[in-house]
Order: sequence, then structure tokens, then C-alpha cells
Amino acid sequence: MVLLGAVVNGACIFIGTLLGLIFTKIPERFKETVMSGIGLAVLLIGLQMGFKTDNIVIVLISLLTGAVIGEAIHLEAKLEFIGRWVERTFAADKNASTGLAQGFITASLIFVIGALSVVGALDSGLRNDHEVLITKAVIDGFVALVLTSTLGIGVIFSVIPVVLYEGSIALFATQINRWVPPHMLDLFITEMTATGGLLIVAIGLNLLKLTKIRVANLLPSLVMVGVVLYIAEKF
Repeated sequence: MVLLGAVVNGACIFIGTLLGLIFTKIPERFKETVMSGIGLAVLLIGLQMGFKTDNIVIVLISLLTGAVIGEAIHLEAKLEFIGRWVERTFAADKNASTGLAQGFITASLIFVIGALSVVGALDSGLRNDHEVLITKAVIDGFVALVLTSTLGIGVIFSVIPVVLYEGSIALFATQINRWVPPHMLDLFITEMTATGGLLIVAIGLNLLKLTKIRVANLLPSLVMVGVVLYIAEKF
């Protein structure tokens, strides 16, 4: 089932929100230790994916060119700007529904914008492997619990955009074989998995607060894997 990862992600957010309505106060030390454990697990998954490469040069070139593109267009800054703009728009609304809307918007932005959503959904569609999205689901479930304890029930409605966004990418990925020859598709899946794995390693390092890598600016590298393979095939 190609949509399994997206559905599990939505279910974990739903459950996390319900738990958040029950546990309104979570000690900070619990949050820190749990997030550290999640960060270590994310690191392990990223390393496992990264080691699957058959040609590290392709991964390296894809990362370098993707990083240049991402930094040139300020991709992460643009995503953050959109998030801040939406939050300001709803914060300025003084209607009774503001709290509900703010919980929905804030949670949606957190759960949708990020490398795990893209890499995980592509993995679900290309390889029918849902490990990344299920890991993301665990993270999102815990984050939903924390957000709900402060922003309220509006967080639960973020399930809808998360499932639609990740599900759409996964379904699109299943159609790639219509345009890409089988031997090229196998190469693309292998190297895209490895490149995506390194992005996940970066996310794990960020979660552990060991560094602050602008992972969103590296997202173009996933597209560059296909470009690099196409050029290599032609020349």
C-alpha cells in the first residue's frame, strides 16, 4: 500500500493530539530526553540509507549542486517566510476561531515543511518502503502532543494537509517509471535513497542540537540525482 506511510503519519498526529488534550503539562526534561532518543533513531535510519549508494560521486555531485541551487534561491528562508506570514495573518484575526486556526496552521507548517516529508514520501512511492515516514510519524506524534498542550484542538486538523501532501508525492513517485527507463530508474532509486539518507542524517544532527544545517536548502539535491544520472547516461 503506497499510502501506508502517509496514513500512519496522519494517525500518529491524531493520537498525539488526543494525548495532548489529556497531558497539558509535560516536564521539559521529558521533552529533551525523548527528542534526543528520536534524534539518534533518525541518525541511524539516515546512515542505513546513505550506505546503500553504489556511486558516492553521484551522491556528492548531487549534494553539491543541490546545495548551490538551494542557497541561491534561499529555499529555507522562503519556506520560513511563508510560515511566518501565515502565522501573522491568523494572529491578526481577532475572531473566536483564531486559536483553532493558529493551532491548525502552526502544526501543518511544522509537519509538512521539511526534508523528511519529501524523502519519506518518495521512498514510499518508489520503493514501497515506509520506514522514513513511520519514523516521521513517531516524531510528529510527540510534537503534536506538545503543541496541543499549548495551542489546543486545532492541531488535529493538520492531519488533512499532511496526508494529502505526502500521499500526493508518493502517488506521483509511482508514475516515474512511465518516463524513466527501468535500468535508469533502479539507479535513480538507489542514489536518491542514499542522498536522501544524508539529508536525514542532517536532520538527526539538528534534532540532537549538535549543529544547525539548513536542510531545506539541500532538498534540490534529490532532483539533481536524476539530472546527474541523465548527463552521465548521455555522455
